[in-house]
Amino acid sequence: MPDRVAVLAHEKFPDRSKTANGIIRYADYEVAAVLDRDRPGERVADHLPAVPDAPIVASFADVPDDVDALVIGIAPIGGGFDESWRPDVEAAIEAGCDVISGLHYFLNEDDDLAALAAEHGVDLWDVRRPDPDIGVAEGRAAEVDADVVLTVGTDCSVGKMTATMELVEAAREAGVDACAIPTGQTGIMIEGWGHPVDRVVSDFTAGAVEEMILEKGDNHDLLVVEGQGSIVHPAYSAVTCGILHGAMADRLVLCHATGREAIHGYESFDLPPLPEYVDLYESLATPVHGAEVVAGALNTVDIADDAAAEAAVDDFADAVDAPATDLIRFGTDEVLEAIRG
Repeated sequence: MPDRVAVLAHEKFPDRSKTANGIIRYADYEVAAVLDRDRPGERVADHLPAVPDAPIVASFADVPDDVDALVIGIAPIGGGFDESWRPDVEAAIEAGCDVISGLHYFLNEDDDLAALAAEHGVDLWDVRRPDPDIGVAEGRAAEVDADVVLTVGTDCSVGKMTATMELVEAAREAGVDACAIPTGQTGIMIEGWGHPVDRVVSDFTAGAVEEMILEKGDNHDLLVVEGQGSIVHPAYSAVTCGILHGAMADRLVLCHATGREAIHGYESFDLPPLPEYVDLYESLATPVHGAEVVAGALNTVDIADDAAAEAAVDDFADAVDAPATDLIRFGTDEVLEAIRG
């Protein structure tokens, strides 16, 4: 993994740049600058609380310090490459930087970028390129010694990756030997390993998760699996189900964002009532490996007032009939206690 990076988040930081935000908050490497042509001159700390600060610049040419890599920190629906990013990617390569991408568009298959990278001796890491040796699940994840927790969601981009990383960090601080199981591009970029399950052949999705759990499960006391999508999502539910069955989790944490009433990007589909999610996830898990929703993680970023956020958390806890909190805003204690059993 690199030591210092610049993160590309043009026109999306911070509200639609969950990969960039996750890297800034959780990665071990330093973020020297964020590229967003809409916000040059601003600072990361102006938008994200309690994270390492960095300048926001208009282009790679404005990055203030030497960096090892450029990370593409946004992924539009479909994971395509926006041609307006090409000058920054080319500038990074020409400066001798690796490029790390979580897109479905593989940089190594872009003839011009691949040739430029070869010319300058740098690597293009397509995080979403899956391991070709993944196979079908064998139903063995429950054999590991570790407790397995899975974050599940009411929709995409509600905080499943954030909840995963927060709970792993909190568990380690409490003396628990915990490990994150990364299933998406952001988690893989943070942890430096993992399987991008939304790019895996559908028959092998559960197998990809099972393989990671078998690899780590006897070396740690707690595994927290990064969930993806939602079981009711009209496009991404297959990935959600594959992770649920492949993980054979002991406990589930339901993640939700305040104010979310419809599927993001598919607004003609309303979100079901919160108690229905609990029943859906638990009933779908049970034939393979019984798991209960033992806690909730609520994203209250859209609520300015702490008292109003606390009230929203209380309502959410009542709806899911489990302890809940905003893990960033109010800490992890209640949820960590719940997942430890």
